[in-house]
Amino acid sequence: MTRPTYLRSLLCMSAVLLVLGAAACSDDDSSKDSSSAADSSSGDGGGDSSGSVLQQVKDRGTLNCGVNDSVPGFGFQNEQGDFEGFDIDYCKAVAAAVLGDPEKVDFVVLTPEQRLPALESGEIDVLIRNTTWTATRDGSDGAGFVATTFYDGQAMMVNTASGITSIDGLQGKTICLTAGTTTEQNLADRMAQIPHTPQTFEENSQVQEAFLSGQCDAWTSDKSQLAGIRSNWPAANGGPAGLTILDEVFSKEPLGPAVKDGDSQWFDVVNWVVNTTVQAEEFGITTANVDSMTDSDDPAIRRLLGQP
Repeated sequence: MTRPTYLRSLLCMSAVLLVLGAAACSDDDSSKDSSSAADSSSGDGGGDSSGSVLQQVKDRGTLNCGVNDSVPGFGFQNEQGDFEGFDIDYCKAVAAAVLGDPEKVDFVVLTPEQRLPALESGEIDVLIRNTTWTATRDGSDGAGFVATTFYDGQAMMVNTASGITSIDGLQGKTICLTAGTTTEQNLADRMAQIPHTPQTFEENSQVQEAFLSGQCDAWTSDKSQLAGIRSNWPAANGGPAGLTILDEVFSKEPLGPAVKDGDSQWFDVVNWVVNTTVQAEEFGITTANVDSMTDSDDPAIRRLLGQP
C-alpha cells in the first residue's frame, strides 16, 4: 500500500486549488463567476458557496477529520497515541493544502454508525475512514464522495487452526462483523443459501475480543481491513500466521473521502487534494525533491506545483 505524498508541494498546490475551486472564497465579482463554474461542474450536486466548510476550516485553523483508530495501515492509533495510516495521511494532506500545515488536524474517532451522522451534522469537515461509496450514501444519506483512494472487496478471515479453506465451509458457523456497514448486506447475500449466525458489534475492538474468546468462527470485512488486523494480531494468539484470509472476494468496495453533500467548493478542494497526491506520485515528487522540482523542464510538473 503506497501512502499519499502530502509533502510541502501541497502548500504550492494552494495556487492550483485557487483555480480549481477555492477561488470562491474571494469577495470580488470574478471569483463569483469561478464559483458558479465550479458548482456546475462538481460531482456533488452543486450548492451555494456561502458558509462553505473551506472558510470554516480556515477560520478555525484546524481540520476536523473523521477517522478510524483500529485498522492498521488505514486508520490506527499506536501505543504512543499517534494516529497513522493511509487514511490519516489524507487527512494531513487536506490540512496541508488548506492550512499550510499537515499537523493542523483534529482526528475524530467514529464508529461505522456514527460516521455519516457526524458528517451531516457538521461535527466533522471530512470523513476519511475506510468508507464505501454507495448510491444510498451518495444520495439519501447526504454524503458527497470524492475520488476513490482504495478499491477493495469483502472477504472472510478464520483461525488457521480451524482448517476452513472456503466460505462454503462456514455452514452452521458464527460470523462476526461490525454493524452499520455494507458488510451486513453483503454477508447476507453471499450466505443466502448457507445456514450461519451473524453476530454484529459496534466497533472492531469488540469484534476482536469476541474472536479471541472463541465466540466467532470467522470475521468478515473489507479484505484490506482484515489484512491490517491480521498484521497486528497478538503473538500470544499465533501472530499473523494464526489467521487465514480466505481467497474469495464477494463484493465491490470503492473506498474514499466523503464530504457533506451540497458544498461544491469544499467538494472540489478535497477532490483535488486527492487527485494531486496521485499525480505527484506519478511524477515522482516527494518531500525530499519538491524544491528542485519547481524548476523542472516538464511544464506539467511546474503547473502542478503552481509555477509558471
